[in-house]
Amino acid sequence: MLRKLPGTEVQNVVSTTPDTSIVFAPTVVKTPAIVAIVVWLWRLCAGLVKTVVRHPVACGWVASLAGLGWGLGWRAVLVAGVAVGLATSVWAGLWPASFLRVVGARLLAWWRWMWVYRRKWRSVMAVAGLGRQIGGRVYLPDLRRVVCGPWADRVTVRMLRGQTDQEWADRLANIAHGFGAGSCAVSVLRPGWVALTLPRRDPLAKVVRARPMPATASVGPVEIGVCEDGSLYRLRVHGTHVLIAGATGAGKGSWLWSAVRGLLPAQRAGLVELWALDPKRMELSYGRAVFNAYAATPEDCADLLEHAVAVMQERADRYAGVRRDHVPTVRDPFLLVIVDEVAFLTAYQSDRNLKQRTMAALATLTTQGRAVGVGVMAALQDPRKDVLSIRNLFPDRVALRLDEPDQVDMVLGDGARDRGALADQIVRDPDDPSVGAGVGFVRVENSPEPVRVRAAYVSDADIRQMVVYAMEVS
Repeated sequence: MLRKLPGTEVQNVVSTTPDTSIVFAPTVVKTPAIVAIVVWLWRLCAGLVKTVVRHPVACGWVASLAGLGWGLGWRAVLVAGVAVGLATSVWAGLWPASFLRVVGARLLAWWRWMWVYRRKWRSVMAVAGLGRQIGGRVYLPDLRRVVCGPWADRVTVRMLRGQTDQEWADRLANIAHGFGAGSCAVSVLRPGWVALTLPRRDPLAKVVRARPMPATASVGPVEIGVCEDGSLYRLRVHGTHVLIAGATGAGKGSWLWSAVRGLLPAQRAGLVELWALDPKRMELSYGRAVFNAYAATPEDCADLLEHAVAVMQERADRYAGVRRDHVPTVRDPFLLVIVDEVAFLTAYQSDRNLKQRTMAALATLTTQGRAVGVGVMAALQDPRKDVLSIRNLFPDRVALRLDEPDQVDMVLGDGARDRGALADQIVRDPDDPSVGAGVGFVRVENSPEPVRVRAAYVSDADIRQMVVYAMEVS
């Protein structure tokens, strides 16, 4: 107790030195044994149910063998196993497609689940930064399902609460290298769930031969090449505009000539007209006789574009108040204007007057043409805005091999590269120009997911055949 001396004042003194003698220990609560047993049994039952649901055929087979062995002995199990093995071999030999779909794919998915993804999941997620440590406990995204297709694995993942697909898109390279895949693409299944596509091989490594010309005349989607899953890819040309961007030797000619090849029967029937602008005089000039109109010099190209604008405006005057969509007829055929190396006419044109005329005509066609049956298919090497300022007026775009990662989003739109459109990583072999030629990513109107496609290679012999086919018409 403090005593107050005469002439002095007593002040409250607060010590700033921490009291190290006080120790806070967490409360330890022992879980009753019965609760631990119940939890363990619950997890065991849940695991068994999950296994039966995921692998019903395998579980049924194991249960049948166990019952057979219990009732008839191990000899009956051996005989049944040999019989099933023979039946499976006959099935695989006579109907390999159905066997691979029903049995082979499931076995491969189980193998990949156990020895590729589940075994590496914790380390890959930790190194990629997709796991979280909170309060000393590590939380990882939940690996839910693996489905093996003909060329790739589709891995279904439940993200951590609060994660976004953008976080996964930023780490695609980590995931691909972690699981030994050449690339990785991510797509959103529903809120909180994503699907990873990890290829086991490249189905587009081989050159695709030119597609046969259609037997019937149609301006519908034309066969261009092959998708990653082996299906044919058809590109819509009527009712849209298409921009194809790619570096030198990327295979832009394969896309142009494949589109022309698919429209030749319709051209023969009078339902399509093909106009070509070829300022380089190297690509389209080889099959010049195929086109209804052809221009090479800057002056002729500007005149032909303005002629197309005149056709468009004349049709718009007749259609006003009468119809809203174009139906190809002999009187009003679908007009496709094909421009090879459009940058020669826009960015690199020294004549300012011709440059302005060309840009004005292209802008008019791409904003007003598709409603009246006038489409533009343009190809260029440099997708920068100052090279082609109207690139956003093309609803459908194709990105072939590009030089820089930023160019992918310039062509396909923001976020396309994060969704797996790695056009800047398409392989090129200087000793073999066919490697990677024609391979590209397509992003069509109202579809954010890019599709990887390889266009068919149209050789010189194929073009000469097309010229003969076109000359027969005349």
